[in-house]
Amino acid sequence: MSSISTDSGTSTRPYLIRALHEWCTDNGFTPYLAVHVDADVQVPAEYVKNNEIVLNVGFEATSALKLGNEFIEFKARFGGVAREIVVPVNHVVAIYARENGQGMAFPAPVSDAVASTTQPKAGAAPSSTPHLAVVDDRGSAGAASVSDDDEPPPSPGSRPVLKRIK
Repeated sequence: MSSISTDSGTSTRPYLIRALHEWCTDNGFTPYLAVHVDADVQVPAEYVKNNEIVLNVGFEATSALKLGNEFIEFKARFGGVAREIVVPVNHVVAIYARENGQGMAFPAPVSDAVASTTQPKAGAAPSSTPHLAVVDDRGSAGAASVSDDDEPPPSPGSRPVLKRIK
């Protein structure tokens, strides 16, 4: 009699991050990480806006880059000063190519304290990250514009791209 585990296994997020980092590198693109910043993230605070920082994780911009299952660690220069960066993988909200915006977005981390106070009420629509959206590539430059209004779902057969909204 075999035992079937009900455990869902490890998170796919670190594997997807590594795969998209490799894809960017192989295609000559610059991989960027959008990171949700809180006390668990070690980044230069002066570059954080709205609890988010965008990091260039290309090999040219980093040294000693380690894309681990729990943490992403590397050294990088900010304003000419070398800094050690440590990002828990579950704080990565997106990885994408700077040149064309193609990549993948992930749910933002939710701490236990925040989760109990920010859970949507029954029947309420879940909130989304206001800075990131997956959009069709129907626009003239390969990306469509995005507004804060509800958007129709992408048409079948179109390729979604990640577009950073400011």
